[in-house]
Amino acid sequence: MALQVGIVGGGQLARMMIAPAVELGIGIRVLAEQSGMSAQLAASQVGDYHDLDTVLAFAKDVDVITFDHEHVPQDVLRGLVAAGVAVHPGPDALTFAQDKLRMRARLAELGLPQPEWAAVADAAALDAFISDHGGRAVVKTPRGGYDGKGVRVVVAAAEAAEWFDGLGEGEELLAEELVAFDRELAQQIARRPSGDFVIYPVVETVQQDGVCAEAIAPAPHSAGRLADVAAEIGEAIATGLDVTGMLAVELFQTGDGRLLVNELAMRPHNSGHWTQDGAITSQFEQHLRAVLDLPLGDTALRARHAVMVNILGGPREGALADRMPDALAAHPAAKIHTYGKDPRPGRKVGHVNVADDDLDTAVYEARAAAAFFLD
Repeated sequence: MALQVGIVGGGQLARMMIAPAVELGIGIRVLAEQSGMSAQLAASQVGDYHDLDTVLAFAKDVDVITFDHEHVPQDVLRGLVAAGVAVHPGPDALTFAQDKLRMRARLAELGLPQPEWAAVADAAALDAFISDHGGRAVVKTPRGGYDGKGVRVVVAAAEAAEWFDGLGEGEELLAEELVAFDRELAQQIARRPSGDFVIYPVVETVQQDGVCAEAIAPAPHSAGRLADVAAEIGEAIATGLDVTGMLAVELFQTGDGRLLVNELAMRPHNSGHWTQDGAITSQFEQHLRAVLDLPLGDTALRARHAVMVNILGGPREGALADRMPDALAAHPAAKIHTYGKDPRPGRKVGHVNVADDDLDTAVYEARAAAAFFLD
């Protein structure tokens, strides 16, 4: 019988695991939050991932449970493990992706480079941190934030007043120094439960309103020390946090050449979408291999450069499908991926990949093809 993977979450990341699962002869099932989601092609069940009984019923007869997002509660994760279900990444690792304060503390224990930070329980503590860090700081809600949500740059604690008002007993916010960085990078690594791992080339990412808009692989001017240090950080986090499956480490590169850890994602990640068409093994195939403890695939690029450009928002009127023929005709080398989502301002509705030996050509073709779907 074919190996069976159960994915909790019905978004575009689950959707993009379907094709490589079919190619590898792996059965794939999706627990979607609601009907009509991106991964509906493989949605075998619709239900609440906060409910242990629902997730246990979904996990019956699968070889491993993995995730489209990191939001499954710890009691559900640990209930699965207690019932004998293989869960990758496991609850001990996922707690560091779910709670930014725990992540910061663990990275500090591992001696890894990161922005200066503090847990702040009240406005006075945040104002003191701001004062000690040049009059500005980044404040984050430790849990639940993504794509720029739950993150603010502030000059006074009053700008986060409602977050403090919403804290429960013993809860705190995360304050970080506002890093003066030259650019943002992302390092991806895949790790099997047996401990084997593979590393992808470090990429440069471009953010737009807190959302990843573009990724360039490999990051320009990254050969040598920078790539080595990024890979060492990725390996140290994957092993130190016992991550299984895909791990994305988002990094700041500072003007003096330092790399600082910004965020972690323990799943396929937007910064790795270029791998679908630009690497020998995509992050989606690699994640399936890793969580099933199968031999990992080659991470080398298919051309000298690969570029991913997100389609953010989509057209104001009509569907993406209406624009597809013209985009395909104008840019036959572009690989266009859509998510089955209705257009909405700022929403990730698809992306374009281009691999080419000339970086300028790859950037132009990817941007131009994505522009067909925007007004």
